[in-house]
Amino acid sequence: MPPLTFSRWEGVGCQEQAHHALKPESRKKALGFALDDLLKETRQSDRPQKKGPLATDNHLRRWSHKHGAGIGALASNRGFLSPTVRLNSVFRLTNRTNYQSENEMQADAHDTSRTPTRRNFLKSALITGSAAALDASGLSAAAPRRNTTASDSKRLKLGFDNFAIRAFGWKADKLIEYAAKLEVDTLLLSDLQVYESHQALYLRELKAKANDLGIEINVGTGGICPTSKRAIKDYGSSEDHLRLTIRIAKALGSPVARCYLGGRDDRMGPGGIERHIKSTVEVCRNVRADALEAGVKIAIENHAGDMQAWELVRLIEEAGPDYVGATIDSGNATWTLEDPVRNLEVLGPYTVCSGIRDSMVWEYGEGAMVQWTGMGDGCVDLKTYMKKFAELCPNAPVQLETISGFSRPFPYLTRDFWAPYAKVRAEDFAAFVALAKRGREIPPFSPRPGEDPKKATQQYQKNDLERSVKYCKTSLGLGRR
Repeated sequence: MPPLTFSRWEGVGCQEQAHHALKPESRKKALGFALDDLLKETRQSDRPQKKGPLATDNHLRRWSHKHGAGIGALASNRGFLSPTVRLNSVFRLTNRTNYQSENEMQADAHDTSRTPTRRNFLKSALITGSAAALDASGLSAAAPRRNTTASDSKRLKLGFDNFAIRAFGWKADKLIEYAAKLEVDTLLLSDLQVYESHQALYLRELKAKANDLGIEINVGTGGICPTSKRAIKDYGSSEDHLRLTIRIAKALGSPVARCYLGGRDDRMGPGGIERHIKSTVEVCRNVRADALEAGVKIAIENHAGDMQAWELVRLIEEAGPDYVGATIDSGNATWTLEDPVRNLEVLGPYTVCSGIRDSMVWEYGEGAMVQWTGMGDGCVDLKTYMKKFAELCPNAPVQLETISGFSRPFPYLTRDFWAPYAKVRAEDFAAFVALAKRGREIPPFSPRPGEDPKKATQQYQKNDLERSVKYCKTSLGLGRR
């Protein structure tokens, strides 16, 4: 193989020789441009390429000339380099300050013992070299990196639900990139519209991207109860809908298929919530074989005021806890007159997935008001909550679903309120009242006068999530990255 040749770096107003290297910001810029082609080739086998001019070399030289990247100097116009060596070379050149000689530069480029994995290279590139592109799409700066230790593996995994930033309408691909930028562990894709396709090839590529970035995917969907008004009918019967979700979960390596029964309205009407619990159990039993074969657990959420913790436990036990578990939602607990900590004590042993946020609950003339909040902005005892979470369901991720900015009344001092809640247990309600006595009234969110409502909502949701991620990492000790 011919030796690597030096060429002049045309880098950001300087005309230095290659061994003086680039400034860090220039190296990051170069890395972003080099990323796509190199990763495409590293997905293929790493056999030596045919001799002759390399397309990647030509690309790198053009980037060097146009963008001051200088990476074109890493390979000769003649000879060949394998994709791994070229990937290694770019990684080294974008992370080293200088080389003392041509021999040192060549040896470093071919030293695969320190070559980053494709996952780590892609993760690094998206967080550094591609930062400008992500910021242009509305993604803010990533949280500062911290050094990982052996104890990190004992931490609860931290992630978020895409519903937390629903106003952006991002698809799965961009959500995965954003999760990597936030340096979280998991991402709950909680609806089936988030995918460009449900075809196997697309899902394989999506899984590969998530794996490369170190993001674990949890798959979810909406209502599966055929007797609920919230049942999703876009995918055929409730059984067909759930089977599709299980198939997608298996394809993406998700251990769960998150779904829900319905909402608060399902507690009303003939038969109350019990009628819908029975319907949901039947649907689950009809797809039991599919779930067990796929190795995917149906994870039913306590959703929008539909079930208290003990009611969801009853549903799981009747369907079968060998293939059905819980998606615990701390915010939704307050919509069924529960303190989230007490809700966790009941649901924790069944929990395999989650949607977590804080809540502010305060008393008013006819009962209590509930406003969901970002983490640390409410009155829930989050330190106790996370301690119990680690004890009861240590393998489940803490996935933030920060929905906030509006309040809902629960006028439990009025006579007409109690019909849907006739079976609420006294000790659960007492804990909820105690929570309300700790809270205080907070204002709702609304865009400022003259502000674009859509952009204001997007920024509000993103800020809420990012502050919550930071709070969970720094104040609650969550996350493994």
